Amino acid sequence: MLRVLCLALCGLLTHAWAEPGALLRLGMDIMNHEVQSAMDESHILEKMAAEAGKKRPGVKPIKGITDMKVKDVKLPVITLNFTPGVGIFQCVSTGMTITGKSFIGKNMEIIVVVNITATNRILQNEETGLPTFKSEGCEVILVSVKTNLPSNMMPNVINKFLDSTLHKVLPGLMCPAIDAVLLYVNRKWANLNAPMPIGQMGTVKYILTSMPTTTASYIQVDFSPVVQQQGGNAIQLADAGEAPEFPEDYVEGSSQLLLSAALLTAELALLQKSFDLNTQDRRAGKLPSQTTKTLAGFIPEVAEAYPKPRPLVTRVRINKAPKVTMETGESLLHLHGTLEMLAARRRRGKAPVSLFLLEVHFKLKIQYSVHENRLQMTTSLDRSLSLSRKSSSIGAFSEKQVTGFIADFLQEAYVPAVNDVLQVGLPLPDFLGMNYNLAELDIIKNALVMDLKLD
Repeated sequence: MLRVLCLALCGLLTHAWAEPGALLRLGMDIMNHEVQSAMDESHILEKMAAEAGKKRPGVKPIKGITDMKVKDVKLPVITLNFTPGVGIFQCVSTGMTITGKSFIGKNMEIIVVVNITATNRILQNEETGLPTFKSEGCEVILVSVKTNLPSNMMPNVINKFLDSTLHKVLPGLMCPAIDAVLLYVNRKWANLNAPMPIGQMGTVKYILTSMPTTTASYIQVDFSPVVQQQGGNAIQLADAGEAPEFPEDYVEGSSQLLLSAALLTAELALLQKSFDLNTQDRRAGKLPSQTTKTLAGFIPEVAEAYPKPRPLVTRVRINKAPKVTMETGESLLHLHGTLEMLAARRRRGKAPVSLFLLEVHFKLKIQYSVHENRLQMTTSLDRSLSLSRKSSSIGAFSEKQVTGFIADFLQEAYVPAVNDVLQVGLPLPDFLGMNYNLAELDIIKNALVMDLKLD
């Protein structure tokens, strides 16, 4: 039994280690921006102030004060600090004026400055699987109090009245504001694990691997993205062998998104069939019109078999899933398949004749960018080709004879077709209304890192 348990635990640990995907590091820049935006856009303090003067069922009026109103709520100053293992400690400094009729029959005006503190714990919602913040331990601390009540008259009574009034009014007024702001922030996670299309071929969903973790400098959210074929099975992310990690040289407090090469590989696997290509007798880039005469310049035997030029038909078939690799500063798209050259028949409707069939392995250099919040790729040919002749109807020839010819064809005709396919873009995690278009991109070992920037 012990051996079975050990094997099970080892299997789980291996699975967790070998599960590359995406990592999100939320620094204080984004968290400050989101909490401040939520506070501003929700106008929550003003709403709470408006509610304070209303009579609510089941709530007893405060003894000694009538017609209570809250006005002149000051613009809040928000201070956040990460609490390792928990979430964020939040302090909201604000001020307001409380008015009403006092127990001595005069119009009362109390000007207060307060600090509202709470711990915002980050959790994983059990129902939705989404990150969520929940406030705990809300306290309202009086910083200063000024009043128009005659403090020189019955000071003990007045002070007791103020103390009792403020401790009754403020927590019920201010602490719900913290909860309301967090609700506003939590809504911005709502679309995170919704399936996002990759062209017409499938979708990707960003699913949390585990509970988000908090350090003294950031909150990290780990994803196990699910890449799904349209109406088909999920594509497993390959084990990259070495789990990618964030570099340590980013500015303190900044935020980053890391996308593993394994994730990009899985997403491009959805597009594999779209990387197949058929061309016939057309100009591509700087290439001349492709005919048997063109090919005869590299393989003389073609001229003997076809003394009169015939249009060339070229078929590229990718028969292995594309693979993305990354080293510092460089990323490559590896494509394995076949390239077949055929001569078109003179009579319409007749199938073209195969001249030769090559097994090919070639690499495309990838440049990354972001457009409309989708990761874009543009490729160019790495000239190191691997060619192996599988069949030939024009006799034996050396692959070296056609290496330059094939490379030119791939660069001028095939690469533009691949770039057209890649224009669909790869979806990025939809969280907190993030605008990725300003992100700075950095290629590291086994991953692409996006240094996120705010508007």
